[in-house]
Amino acid sequence: GPFYLTMPKVILVKLSGNLQPWVTAKDVILELLRRLTVKGGVGKVFEYGGEGVNTLTVTERATITNMGAELGALTSVFPSDAQTKKYLKMQGREDKWKPVKAASTAQYDEVIEINLSELEPMIAKPHSPDNVCKVSEIKGIKVHQVCIGSCTNSSYHDLTVAAMMLKGREIHPEVSLTISPGSRQVLEMISKNGALADMIASGARLIEVACGPCIGMGQSPPSGGISIRTFNRNFEGRSGTADAHVYLVSPETAIATAINGVISDPRDFGDPIVIKYPKKFIVDDSMIIPPSEKPEEVSIIRGPNIKPLPKKEPMPDTLKGDVLLKVGDNITTDHIMPAGAKVLPLRSNIPAISEFVFEKVDKEFVKRAKEKGGGFLIGGINYGQGSSREHAALAPMYLGVKAVIVKSFARIHRANLVNFGILPLTFENENDYNLFDLTDTIELPDIKNKLKSGGKIILKNLTKNKEIKITHTLTPREADILCVGGLLNYQAQAVN
Repeated sequence: GPFYLTMPKVILVKLSGNLQPWVTAKDVILELLRRLTVKGGVGKVFEYGGEGVNTLTVTERATITNMGAELGALTSVFPSDAQTKKYLKMQGREDKWKPVKAASTAQYDEVIEINLSELEPMIAKPHSPDNVCKVSEIKGIKVHQVCIGSCTNSSYHDLTVAAMMLKGREIHPEVSLTISPGSRQVLEMISKNGALADMIASGARLIEVACGPCIGMGQSPPSGGISIRTFNRNFEGRSGTADAHVYLVSPETAIATAINGVISDPRDFGDPIVIKYPKKFIVDDSMIIPPSEKPEEVSIIRGPNIKPLPKKEPMPDTLKGDVLLKVGDNITTDHIMPAGAKVLPLRSNIPAISEFVFEKVDKEFVKRAKEKGGGFLIGGINYGQGSSREHAALAPMYLGVKAVIVKSFARIHRANLVNFGILPLTFENENDYNLFDLTDTIELPDIKNKLKSGGKIILKNLTKNKEIKITHTLTPREADILCVGGLLNYQAQAVN
């Protein structure tokens, strides 16, 4: 069906100049995160323009747009231009190219200017992608691990640069270096051009084409260790090691660091690396299985952790329960639903997954939620930032969470809450956050009717005998979805 969203603000990021040697696209997005923070893009689309755009390849643009999610942005876009056409030609898809650019009369809600020529190598310090400074300001810190890869920096360009820096060298003996290619195509190409052999000869360890270390599936840093990664997120504990310190950098900074054993500015490495792209990328679709022409004859194999989706009942007229948890600002989906090797293998087994909800925040949460028969969550600013995993809404729904009341939401998580029938509300006055404590009994009287009619919502704290005003940004359609118990129920009713 159609995709629904509230009309966002559109921000023009006007790029000028050229990236200097050893400065990369990763440094562009880290600079933007430094300026705007992880909540600076909520409710916004970032459109990149200006003369500097013409100097960036498609893979460089992909690195920038990939981390737009860390800004909280709805999406990030670049024009389709000569660079786009060049890339599609290398992929054998030149006939699919179409020019797309903003109209000369386009107007924007805000304009942000970045001079690429003035940027330096940047680094995001623990434990947030917006905790950014210049590499030169903290170089010299001893490191234990370096990881190249993730959806942010695992392209042919990224890994070829890494290989050329490593060629004829060895990584520091006290550093573990891992390489995660971004696709089967990238892996095959670096295998054939010698880049893979150069990386392995240097002491690097090749791991599978997957998220891997980024989501805590293997290669967890040592306890208390420092890991330098080309990834997009460095939330506390996400690496699989609770007390690890994860920094985010470009591949160039990462490799310089792996060789020296300390955080290093790649500008000190030597002459800049120049990549010569092949005229054609290897394109092999032989392993892609097309949909069956007889889908009714296809047998779906479900293992023990492939479970049906738990059902959500329609919303009652009044919601009442206890505060199950009160949290602060910038709670990530990793706080809500931890990732890693312990949880992800449970796949869609929501009853099993739910045992880990808020494990890193409050180990008593699951027990409390079960004993209370569900209840409410109270939170601060930018609740639900980070990964878009639906489990962070599904598992709390299974535990009976009825509503989440916060100062502000991250967009994707808010949408997931609606989809699974959890009411997302915000304080009209942010200071009212201070009026609630763990285990307070609260009530949203006549909430179902208020949502349908658009009436004022009053939240009662029965324990403290307080009443406060609550607001929301729900569309009439979203209100209807919540009233029937989530999007699946809503769609089922529409079909029937």
